[in-house]
Amino acid sequence: MKKLLILGSTGSIGTSTLDLARCFKDQFEIVGLSTNTSIDELEKQIAEFNPRAVVVKDKEKAKQLRERVAPKCEVLSGDEGLLEITKRDNYDVLVTALVGFAGLAPTIEAIKLKKRIALANKETLVVAGELIINLCKTYGSELIPVDSEHSAIFQCLVGEDSKHINKIILTASGGPFLSKTKEELANVTIEEALNHPNWKMGNKITIDSATMMNKGLEVIEAYWLFNLPKEKIEVVIHPQSIIHSMVEFADGSLKAQLSSPNMKLPILYAMTYPERLTYNGVQTDFKKMSSLTFFEPDFDKFVCLKIAYDSITEGGTAPAILNAANEVAVDRFLSGKIKFTQIPDLIQSALDKIPAYKEIDLTKVVEADLRTREFLNKKIN
Repeated sequence: MKKLLILGSTGSIGTSTLDLARCFKDQFEIVGLSTNTSIDELEKQIAEFNPRAVVVKDKEKAKQLRERVAPKCEVLSGDEGLLEITKRDNYDVLVTALVGFAGLAPTIEAIKLKKRIALANKETLVVAGELIINLCKTYGSELIPVDSEHSAIFQCLVGEDSKHINKIILTASGGPFLSKTKEELANVTIEEALNHPNWKMGNKITIDSATMMNKGLEVIEAYWLFNLPKEKIEVVIHPQSIIHSMVEFADGSLKAQLSSPNMKLPILYAMTYPERLTYNGVQTDFKKMSSLTFFEPDFDKFVCLKIAYDSITEGGTAPAILNAANEVAVDRFLSGKIKFTQIPDLIQSALDKIPAYKEIDLTKVVEADLRTREFLNKKIN
């Protein structure tokens, strides 16, 4: 029986994790949950799974939930609540499905307790990859990726020697604007950008998929997870999202991990590795597929992907600046304050104007994040 702490339990990854806990009641116990503001959904989860404590990021919402569920369940609040619940040594696996920079500090606390991290918060490695990887080595904590692409690479490398890797190939659906021209992107609407053809995800990650920044963040994440130079990390467009990623080895052989697009498989693998539970919730029928296609991404149209590769070269806190700028720009696009095509422009302006530290620690990462947000908020306003 593994005890799970799920941060971001009301989002798509969190609810999928709870679906799996429902299917495997003899395998998983839920000891903690968190949400930003969705207290009605969290209250339902409390009633079903009986966690010992939960966190609500919004302090006013936390107060409302506390009045509803006390004394049955402890309700913590704010960033300090997220840190408090991860510092408690009462769980085996942290499923971190928080969106953006907010996932960094709780992940560090779980690493210090030598917990397994089922990492769905890619921004943690984007902004502080070197720091996180070194902490995992120091404390002996396991970092298992939940992103479908990184899970695929992780699975393909089981039993393999990393020195035999020629390159890894991250597949990308291309998002909702794959067939649009660069000029047509200037007038796309929020609704169009949120209409992903294959995956059901939260708003922020769906917009990241539309700009292909999501794939750029995954390139940075892969750089740290698999200890490879960026020249050995390739992106290929695969609209069907059946092959989740591939590894090419020195002898020319390739391994790929395939399935119908469903996040429950990588979530389950991260929680049970190296074991595999019998699960029939995702079926893949190749007889019903007419074709699998692949082609190169258009770096001129999807500028965010190029910017992400460039930030690896810059190093230090440059990826933290990129991530913060992207979070601000996406938020402003979703609020109707900027156009879709202004997202990469704003990210590049932050990278151009804010000096990046070459050596990083947590203080410098936090400073880079704050300076970027202040700069862009002032610029946009």
